[in-house]
Amino acid sequence: MRVMHGRPAHGVGATVGKRVLGTLGAVALTAGLLSACDGGEEPPADSAATSSPSPEESTPSPEPSADEQEPEASASGPSSEPSGDGTDEGDDSGDGTAEPGEDEGDGASQGEGKPDKDGDKDPKEEEPEEPDYIEYGEVSNRVGKLQQRLKDLGYFMTSVDKAYGGETQQAIFALQKAGGLYRDGVVGDATQNAADDGVVPKAHTSSGKVLEIDVDRQLVLAVEDGKVVKVINASSGNGETYEAKGATYTAYTPRGSFAVFREVNGMHSSTLELGDMWRPKFFTGGIAVHGSASVPAFPASHGCVRVSNSAMDWIWDTWGAPSGTPVVVY
Repeated sequence: MRVMHGRPAHGVGATVGKRVLGTLGAVALTAGLLSACDGGEEPPADSAATSSPSPEESTPSPEPSADEQEPEASASGPSSEPSGDGTDEGDDSGDGTAEPGEDEGDGASQGEGKPDKDGDKDPKEEEPEEPDYIEYGEVSNRVGKLQQRLKDLGYFMTSVDKAYGGETQQAIFALQKAGGLYRDGVVGDATQNAADDGVVPKAHTSSGKVLEIDVDRQLVLAVEDGKVVKVINASSGNGETYEAKGATYTAYTPRGSFAVFREVNGMHSSTLELGDMWRPKFFTGGIAVHGSASVPAFPASHGCVRVSNSAMDWIWDTWGAPSGTPVVVY
């Protein structure tokens, strides 16, 4: 039996996890064709890039396969099993009279174990049990508590509204990546423990304001003087080949030390006709960090580094990262 790090691999949790993940792959892979890198300075051709290592070679945790993934806003709410076995023993003790020779207090009344005459059940027995995991769609105080914890740790969260939506899922993906856990967005024991223990990735730089991109763990870190101030879920090049304007390329995100050299404050269409990018900040050739409506838990882009649109707005409007900001990719 495989052990799921983010939740138990049995019972309702496993069933829902597989069901939820089933839809994601097709949508996420389709999204890979809709969000793109710019062709102003084209990414390296296939012959030059195929020798580079796949971005996921050294990923510390198993990746869900493409057909197991879930689009960030398509999952249904949590399912739960009703408590008990669906029957109610009741407490009717018959007509209250005892047969001659019987002891009224011996517990042998005729109605024992049967529903009362009205067939009513205890309302408490009808209430479903709260599942032992948290997943997309749940609205509860425990979700609010988790959101606040993630925000306090520096994972990108803009609100604490007690509703597990797309933004919370992005933060959970980032937490699971930082902790080397299975990236399914479901908060089981291992993921909850990671939040409780304060798991946060470490910076690789020690001075200045730097945008760090961890390709292995698919994370973007906003770092100031060696301190991680924000952790953002990301999706980079998936390592596959693709055709664009008659040429073949490899969806590869290069590693190294770069700097923001061009930025577009708005929606930008790829000159390779690969899709649109929200407020991109280019750091090498046609490769940029940019906002996207689809940021799965696995590599899915043509080489650029996707983050959520709201996270990209934060980079632009709150944190800054103007032209010249160092970008370190590892």
